Amino acid sequence: MHRTPLADLDARVSDCRACPRLVAWREDVARTKRAAFADWTYWGRPVPGFGPPDARLLVIGLAPAAHGGNRTGRMFTGDRSGDVLYQAMYDVGLASQPTAVSVDDGLELYGVRITSPVHCAPPDNKPTPAERDTCRPWLVEELALLRPTLRAAVVLGAFGWQAALPAFAAAGWTVPRPRPRFAHGTRVDLGGLDLFGCFHVSQRNTFTGLLTPEMLRDVLRTAAETAGLR
Repeated sequence: MHRTPLADLDARVSDCRACPRLVAWREDVARTKRAAFADWTYWGRPVPGFGPPDARLLVIGLAPAAHGGNRTGRMFTGDRSGDVLYQAMYDVGLASQPTAVSVDDGLELYGVRITSPVHCAPPDNKPTPAERDTCRPWLVEELALLRPTLRAAVVLGAFGWQAALPAFAAAGWTVPRPRPRFAHGTRVDLGGLDLFGCFHVSQRNTFTGLLTPEMLRDVLRTAAETAGLR
């Protein structure tokens, strides 16, 4: 059966070994595991995007979590950040269920795809600028494939924002000069696509109340409406 261009991209992403530090870390985590997941066979590879090839809305994170996406093989699946994100997406009608625990749990996304500017789990959740830049061509290619249908994007956090803007420019959208600064709730017209900023769904942000479920739902709802999904 012939693979779609996006499925082919996902397969190539999953085989990437371009960043030695990230390769060593993700594979070491997959070997040593966390006690709670001792019976899991960790994915331990770059985590590709997730969602339909004709998505009208894109959600861009930071990087997979060591015991989340790096374990399950799917973006924001199996960690606390994903619990918050998928619940909010379900609440606004973008996901078929409010939880994401494994790649075979039946979760479907409606008109939305999730990706990240760095596809490997980094130590301390902090990729280096060089690792971000090395991974950027994957995001540029993904954006180019989604361009025919993509109408809005939500970027979670300042790191993702800084990584996404040059990728959108490289994929053919018009990024204002000077580049717009990240802020929660900011909205930027890229010429045919609206870009929204949202605080990241990290535990630090959600536990302290910097990002509440209502704030997250509001951004997702507005972005979905802009993309023509509501």
